[in-house]
Amino acid sequence: MIVKEIIVVEGKADRSKILQAVKADTIETNGSAINQATLKQIKHAKEKRGVIIFTDPDYPGERIRHIIDQAVPGCKHAFLTKEQAQAKQKGKSLGIENASVETIREALQKVYELQEHPPAFFEKSDLIRLGLMAGAEAKRRRHRLGELLHIGHTNGKQLLHRLTMFNITKTEFEQAMKQVLKEEKE
Repeated sequence: MIVKEIIVVEGKADRSKILQAVKADTIETNGSAINQATLKQIKHAKEKRGVIIFTDPDYPGERIRHIIDQAVPGCKHAFLTKEQAQAKQKGKSLGIENASVETIREALQKVYELQEHPPAFFEKSDLIRLGLMAGAEAKRRRHRLGELLHIGHTNGKQLLHRLTMFNITKTEFEQAMKQVLKEEKE
């Protein structure tokens, strides 16, 4: 099952469990430490592909869901019950990472859209050629490009992933890259 929307989760353990269940892109909020940069990225994701908020069924998870919903209205919501997200070991916290793969699929099937095939316009060689993965200016160029395209700051490998994740077109990419190179000359 390939999910078109970008799934917002709380952390890495949730992301790992989601990726065991479905093929999808995710944004991590880093728990309740969600910040404006992450909210901006979620808003951009919603505009490009849609967003499914899939947080833990506890107070912090509901708080994160509420913060995102207020900042980015119109997102889809996937839910698990506390029983479905309960750890098998006593004393462990409630969370998406504790749910079964099948339970996660069932929760997402209620709200997701099928992605026929994700676009792949960019290759590593393109980024190397443009000095985004190698060279003295690569980090600064990626940083500025991420700002212009609203995809956040990345390393080279992440940049390639986010260009695809946010459905950045060749035209959008080329215009932003021209701006980056123009600013370098100024």
